Amino acid sequence: MAKNTNLHKAKDAKNDEFYTQISDIEKELKHYKGHFKGAVVFCNCDDPEWSNFWKYFHLNFEFLGLKKLITTHYETEKPSYKMEYEGGNDADCSVGTITPLMQNGDFRSPECVELLKEADIVVTNPPFSLFREYVAQLMEYGKKFVVIGSMNAITYKEIFPLLKNNHMWLGCNSVKEFVQPDGSIKKFGNILWFTNLDIAKRHEELDLIEKYSPEKYPKYDNYDAINVDKVTDIPCDYDGVMGVPITFLDKYNPEQFVIVGMSATADTMDIPVQLGEAFMAEYRKQGGTGHFSANMYGVCYFDNNGKAKVPYGRILVRKKAGA
Repeated sequence: MAKNTNLHKAKDAKNDEFYTQISDIEKELKHYKGHFKGAVVFCNCDDPEWSNFWKYFHLNFEFLGLKKLITTHYETEKPSYKMEYEGGNDADCSVGTITPLMQNGDFRSPECVELLKEADIVVTNPPFSLFREYVAQLMEYGKKFVVIGSMNAITYKEIFPLLKNNHMWLGCNSVKEFVQPDGSIKKFGNILWFTNLDIAKRHEELDLIEKYSPEKYPKYDNYDAINVDKVTDIPCDYDGVMGVPITFLDKYNPEQFVIVGMSATADTMDIPVQLGEAFMAEYRKQGGTGHFSANMYGVCYFDNNGKAKVPYGRILVRKKAGA
């Protein structure tokens, strides 16, 4: 959402407010133009007075061929309102029908759920702290969406299965900067778009040029897969399971790869494995540091020099047959 008082959950300052820039909205939504024709769009975390999502869809209402635009937003201590626009004066973003709500505009409220049922596509920046619940609601009501969220959400046990099973995927861009109320810029490095609308990027084949060798791609000590440190290093001639960086999801083509699991937690692994006592004993003996423990879930390996290593969370994938 353009005015998002929950983004402070990602930072230390409790009262920070951030505004999604219209340039970021335009940059992402240009990839979805065909999806909006004849659609009812709902921005359910957006005050139309401030929201650049409302502004974008209002200004582009005719261009996109929208049927209707609806927005609601949360009020902490009083009833909120909804604003609806059905065309006629796209250039004036103050044009629309305002209707008071009985409740506070929380996306979970019965009034907002009824509006959600009416919508075809939901586009907004939901509260990061409620991202699991927000996406679950979209799935429950079978809605198409384009929403902003933290990269950390990829590892959530409620979110990862949706990515794995192709019920949602990453959008085309990241959002690196938000505007604060005083006009200054706050930078983030882990904010992404999530969607379940088909986009061309999702069908782009990842070029694989590296060849497999046991020396370059060590096997995990506790899981039947090889370790790949960079997405660009995925070997073209290996058909088994590979542990690749989480950034792989930005290049994921479901026609080329199958996602098997993720090494972050027992909930996201197809076969949950722990680091184990023997590996951790050697890891500590070698001077390894960090919060790792024997009962921690994840993959581990010894490199060519015998050094014990625990890679950061890995997406476990294999090439699709025939790809």
